[in-house]
Amino acid sequence: MRTSRRAIVAFVLGAAALAAPALAFDGAPVNPKDATIPVVTTLPGAAGAVRTKVPPAVAGQETSLSALQYAAEGGHPIAQWKLGRMYANGDGVAQDDLRAFEYFSRIANAHAEDSPSAPQAQIVANAFVALGRYYLAGIPNSKIKADPDRAREMFSYAASYFGNADAQYDLARLYLKTPDASREDFRYGARWLGLAAQKGQHQAQALLGQMLFNGDRLPR
Repeated sequence: MRTSRRAIVAFVLGAAALAAPALAFDGAPVNPKDATIPVVTTLPGAAGAVRTKVPPAVAGQETSLSALQYAAEGGHPIAQWKLGRMYANGDGVAQDDLRAFEYFSRIANAHAEDSPSAPQAQIVANAFVALGRYYLAGIPNSKIKADPDRAREMFSYAASYFGNADAQYDLARLYLKTPDASREDFRYGARWLGLAAQKGQHQAQALLGQMLFNGDRLPR
């Protein structure tokens, strides 16, 4: 039984060779149509990021809203991320998905080519994931419409370049849950799902466990 389980895990995590032109930093296959760096739509009226010196207040864990806004306007990705999350969740401010989208867009557009080992890399990857989820569902009463292809681009970039486990899980779901998914799509999806699960992403672990238990296109 133990040998059988190891064989299944080896299959899911990529024992089978996948023909792909590029590999992610953690060894995952990259679909050729996902190879370009995605550019996020800039909302009308959105201020461009102007880099200025970050005020000392931003260095602390507790900052005022005005200090965060000041730093965000100066192009500080941590401040932009915090404000994006605040507006997305309605945490201390009125909930506003469009403003959240704008802050996440600034991060993605300014830092897409940052090194995966840079201090802010995780924030940049998380911004791509947040944008992907917005593109997946769309934002009501706005110009951000549901666009699964754009969502896939966001997830793919964060999953392959930054090795983000949440992006790998979301990308896997897109490949696996497509109604007319091809065998190749499933292989990509299974590989991404296995990588996310291996990193401890709980949703990926649950979905992979369910697929293995039910024998859903994998050995039961």
